[in-house]
Amino acid sequence: MFTSFSTALSALSAHSTAVDIVGNNLANINTPGFKANTVGFYDLVTQSLGAGFGETQVGFGVARPLTFRHFTQGAVKASSGELDVAVQGDGFLVLKDAAGAALYSRGGILQVDSAGTLLTATGHRVQGWMERNGALTTNGPVGDIVVPVGSIKNPVATTRFSFDMNLNANATAGPPADTFTANIEVFDSLGSSHLVTVQFTKDTTANVWDYSLSFDNNDVTTPITPVAGSITFDSSGRMTAPPVAGPFPNLQVTGLINGAADLDLTWNLYDSTTPRLTQFNQPSAVAANQQDGSAAAQLLRVGIGNGGAVLAQYSNGTQAIVGQLAMASIRNAQSLIATGNNSYQVSAKTALPAVGVPNTGGRGNILGGAIESSTVDIAREFTNLIVYQRGFQANSRVITTVDEMSQEAINLKR
Repeated sequence: MFTSFSTALSALSAHSTAVDIVGNNLANINTPGFKANTVGFYDLVTQSLGAGFGETQVGFGVARPLTFRHFTQGAVKASSGELDVAVQGDGFLVLKDAAGAALYSRGGILQVDSAGTLLTATGHRVQGWMERNGALTTNGPVGDIVVPVGSIKNPVATTRFSFDMNLNANATAGPPADTFTANIEVFDSLGSSHLVTVQFTKDTTANVWDYSLSFDNNDVTTPITPVAGSITFDSSGRMTAPPVAGPFPNLQVTGLINGAADLDLTWNLYDSTTPRLTQFNQPSAVAANQQDGSAAAQLLRVGIGNGGAVLAQYSNGTQAIVGQLAMASIRNAQSLIATGNNSYQVSAKTALPAVGVPNTGGRGNILGGAIESSTVDIAREFTNLIVYQRGFQANSRVITTVDEMSQEAINLKR
């Protein structure tokens, strides 16, 4: 009979622990990326009464309950933070704490410090790969992600330019001959802009246009001689010369007055093997133009896109990938140990984490501009709370009953 005291006490302790776990779940109902714990009870060793053949078995109560963390997918909701991310599917963000120890998390509220280092809301350094010398490779080891802060993007000198246009098939050779002019802005090595002009003149030969490619001579110390040539179309309005193999018109610009390097400009007349110029019975007009240079630009903002790419946006409208977030895949994530601050560390039972790029090797994806919600179900937690409370009350009643029985037994000697 007196073993019932220890049995009931073990139950009181177990149910108190279970209530603590429910309380912790409810406390983190709004914690991004939080994974709810469940409680597992199991009994202690039993004793056999009588002859020892197990006809009568009495247990010694319940052991300290086990906790199980289920890494199920939480709801993904949009976030206004440009650096916020949500993990969709299996996997964890890879972090480093102040001591350099590896941590893993699904909490995606990120920020940068004064040096541009990407951090979690609790100060852990987010790991991944950075652009080096204009190239981003994910084959090496992971490290801190440092985003450019207030930096200027270097200018890129133009080397190639193109026009997508139509020349009017009804144009006449005159006199005077019909003409059409197209301009494009190009950039030198210092980021200064210059104007390149192409003037087309209808030739006396059918389906032939003459061109003159010139540079703004106000920008050079010595005038640049225009590059002249002709463009031939077939009876269907398709450009046939110059051929797709080239050579293409090339304009050499030397002696820029601002001291920039000389320009070597090639006029690209084809998009792969498709001519960019046509001659149809429509007014002469430019549909599109492009060139591969850019001016120096100020950094406007840094954000994280889908797939974990760290994107920098500049004042000239261009974007560049300056980093890539890493993800870790852990086969038995339930063995991770929670360290607080929405992070986990490996235990002795944890399989070796496999670190790689999102959406590879069975890893989930990273969604930019989103946050994963907590997996705590408030209805389930309140139900569990009621069950554990009733269990605690029932076992406290056992102690009261056994105490009354012991008092009756003591009173028998009187």
